[in-house]
Amino acid sequence: MQHTPLYQAHVDLGARMVDFGGWSMPISYGSQISEHHTVRRGAGVFDVSHMTILDFKGTEVGSFLRRVLANDVSKLQSEGQALYSCMLREDGGILDDLIVYWFGGERFRIISNAATCTKDLAWFREVASGTAVEIDQRKDLAMLAVQGPRAREIVAKSILHSKKCLALGPFFSTQIGNYMLARTGYTGEDGFEVILPAKNVCGFWEALLKHGVVPCGLGSRDTLRLEAGLNLYGADMDESVSPLRCGLKWTVALGEERDFIGRQALYHELKAGLKDKQVGLILNGKGVLRAGYSVRTVFGSGTLTSGSYSPTLGCSIAFARVPVQSERACEVEIRGRWHDARIVKPPFVRHGKIEVDMLQGETA
Repeated sequence: MQHTPLYQAHVDLGARMVDFGGWSMPISYGSQISEHHTVRRGAGVFDVSHMTILDFKGTEVGSFLRRVLANDVSKLQSEGQALYSCMLREDGGILDDLIVYWFGGERFRIISNAATCTKDLAWFREVASGTAVEIDQRKDLAMLAVQGPRAREIVAKSILHSKKCLALGPFFSTQIGNYMLARTGYTGEDGFEVILPAKNVCGFWEALLKHGVVPCGLGSRDTLRLEAGLNLYGADMDESVSPLRCGLKWTVALGEERDFIGRQALYHELKAGLKDKQVGLILNGKGVLRAGYSVRTVFGSGTLTSGSYSPTLGCSIAFARVPVQSERACEVEIRGRWHDARIVKPPFVRHGKIEVDMLQGETA
């Protein structure tokens, strides 16, 4: 079992630790729902040092990344700018989803999922073989996500004392000393993801807690990302589905002649016509939606890929893959009984506000 540099700090705070992709990580420090509300209303911090941090450089790194990613890094026009993308197999299946940052010139950084680290690194090295591309896994770094409506102000004014932080635009990063700050996140709230030397992370963590930021675990991170309409790799997407089938067509740059891995498979999938799509669901009545539950519509059946109780909406919500014609009314099987639900278009919540019509729902 692997430990982040903050493992002992989590234990000392009484966190409930779980195995997450081979890492011992905090699921919560007490009430998961309370942690969820804290991020929606104030500021919470997540230890995400289990994520994979890879640095790329070399004279051919730009063309390499334009081939290996479904989105196009040539969109990055300003130093520090970030881009979300999937990395595909030749058949269009998703190997991983990730964020890539451009540091200027021939230098990039990629943050990918912890559970896919070995697979991702092997794939990058295979595709880069024989090219002038260097790949460095930064095990010397740690990463925290500080999220919520008060997160940026606390980090900028109380800890780093830098106006540069507050001037940072969404999906941009900047370097302040040994700290890389990115205005990105996985909660649907504003905030920073901070990458810093592992030897400094305990001090930064303690400073955040001193200034009122609440430690939060992976449990609330999951309900926050679900409300925000954000996919989870291994649940809502994996190697068996393409970005076109899981709501991520917007991340694929198909509108040019760039020959990225998986392009031909996506082209043929579009030409043949999609048979299913990913939608949001809201349960009408009591119960909790879970991944794997069956869903049926007038156009056929589908499956829930993620599901949970939504603390913000006060009911159960989910993502589901259903026939492409499906809209509005559906039913979900919970413990042998069918329950009414409705199809909506994610996100459910963004920046603390409910985004879906709770009475009628929205056509997906």
